[in-house]
Amino acid sequence: MILQNIDLAFVFGFFAISLLIGILTSRRAGKSFKDFFLSGQNMPWWLLGVSMVATTFSSDTPNLVADIVRQNGISGNWVWWAFLLTGMLTVFVYAKLWRRSKVLTDLEFYELRYSGKEAAFLRGFRALYLGVFFNVMIMATVSLAAIKIGAVMFGLTPFQTIFWASIITVAYSSLGGLKGVMITDFFQFGIAMAGAIWAAVIAVNLPEVGGLTNLLAHENVASKLDFLPDFSQWEIVIPVFILPLAIQWWSVWYPGAEPGGGGYIAQRMISAKDEKNAVAATFLFNIAHYALRPWPWILVALASLIVFPDLESLRQAFPNIDPGVVHHDLAYPAMLTFLPAGVLGLVVASLIAAYMSTISTHLNWGSSYVVHDFYKRFINPEASEKKLVLIGRISTVILMVFAGMFALLLQNALQAFNILLQIGAGTGLIFILRWFWWRINAWTEIVAMTFSFFLALYFEIIHIKLGFEPIPTHLKLIMAVGITTIVWLIATYLTPKTDDKVLFNFVKKLHPGGPGWKKVIDEARARGEILPSEKESWDVPSGILAMLVGSVAIYSILFGTGFWIYKNYIPALALTGVSIVCAYLLIRLIARLKFE
Repeated sequence: MILQNIDLAFVFGFFAISLLIGILTSRRAGKSFKDFFLSGQNMPWWLLGVSMVATTFSSDTPNLVADIVRQNGISGNWVWWAFLLTGMLTVFVYAKLWRRSKVLTDLEFYELRYSGKEAAFLRGFRALYLGVFFNVMIMATVSLAAIKIGAVMFGLTPFQTIFWASIITVAYSSLGGLKGVMITDFFQFGIAMAGAIWAAVIAVNLPEVGGLTNLLAHENVASKLDFLPDFSQWEIVIPVFILPLAIQWWSVWYPGAEPGGGGYIAQRMISAKDEKNAVAATFLFNIAHYALRPWPWILVALASLIVFPDLESLRQAFPNIDPGVVHHDLAYPAMLTFLPAGVLGLVVASLIAAYMSTISTHLNWGSSYVVHDFYKRFINPEASEKKLVLIGRISTVILMVFAGMFALLLQNALQAFNILLQIGAGTGLIFILRWFWWRINAWTEIVAMTFSFFLALYFEIIHIKLGFEPIPTHLKLIMAVGITTIVWLIATYLTPKTDDKVLFNFVKKLHPGGPGWKKVIDEARARGEILPSEKESWDVPSGILAMLVGSVAIYSILFGTGFWIYKNYIPALALTGVSIVCAYLLIRLIARLKFE
């Protein structure tokens, strides 16, 4: 253990405050399902936005960025930077629709949009598939980072790390519900950002690194600084840049960046006071997630290339850590060992905060599926509000146990990231189109979900077991997206359409608008039903334009910040100017959006 008493004081003080928040919010959270999982649907945009970004600021994210930067340079981050397009589409098109739907979970949407037993099956199955299986995988990847931090900082075994990291998180998550989670997120995000920035400043100024100028000029670092990949190396450009921007952002379901919004992002939008607060919260999240947070992590990763230039140097520095978990993502916690007493405690507390904010949200979100979309819907529809809260608290504990067990099987963050992308490949377009095209039905999603899962199983396991050569990750993704999309399109036209009454009610309630509903509206009128026309409330073209302008603004801030750091002032000033112009245009475009 390298932590001093002052460091431990920071860590245990943080634990105490987090637990206190859970205790103080427990009484209100225990009243009803809506209070426990949605905070009464009365949350302001700033708290929701910070909670979203705190959730995605998990302890594995700095490790993932370090892994990417060390292997593929800064430009390698396009594998997740591309998801900004998804996020901005959610901001300006889908956020207000989620709030308008008045569902209690995004899975309840299935029986609002689709009909028949297949809709009920889809809701119940995905409650377990996403709320348990997929959710456990996500929490396991986050817990893997905690394992590496625990090994480096405390000398703990993987089991010890998972055990101690889980106790406080499960305690305040099960006590305080979503409100406790969000208030704790707000407190944790401030600590996490302060710790990340402080760690970057100290890492850059280590004697081995010699300051920012020496860092950027060092032979181990100079080739890693470009924001775009080398277009002469197509074997890198295609998987790192072209594929994410051309296909990945709209075709892949990934937690926190779901096409059309979903998961805990949808949970936050549904919890907002109104549609405007839902939009503002999601916009704040995307600004902070993509424009504000990456650079402290990137700078630490670049500095690690000087201090630990390869995996062998990491193994030599930490001989007591299992060699099986020594990968490039270990470089981030390894760099933290150089922090002085006091600062180290704050930074370790910030990483614990990042871990706890992510895990607590996933526990609450996954539990909401288990309780509302499985237990209440199919097992005990008459369950009292207190019974639902009790089941929610029990399922919170069980989910954490499974996540901890699975975390012990993983090796590195990038491995888990690619597996999650592969499982969701080809399903994303459905989540975008189902709001605006009447023909998509429950069978569309069932078929897509099934094929994407089994294709991932084949590519990741069966293909290798059969003795074939491994397929590059980007080719597996392209093949999975192509096959899955073709199959679900065929299934859409071969299966019965959604019941007319359900479609009519959906249009009445949400006013989605657009040409994709014209046939339904015409059929309703022929039967004497009065539905809003496809042109009424149809502001999607303005929303898409705002998405593009907003994406340019955030990318300009991201890369403009980089040029300021590089002391390359002309492009820095130019991109700063672009971001200001885009901000002005966004104000004008948002005024054209229609809210209810």
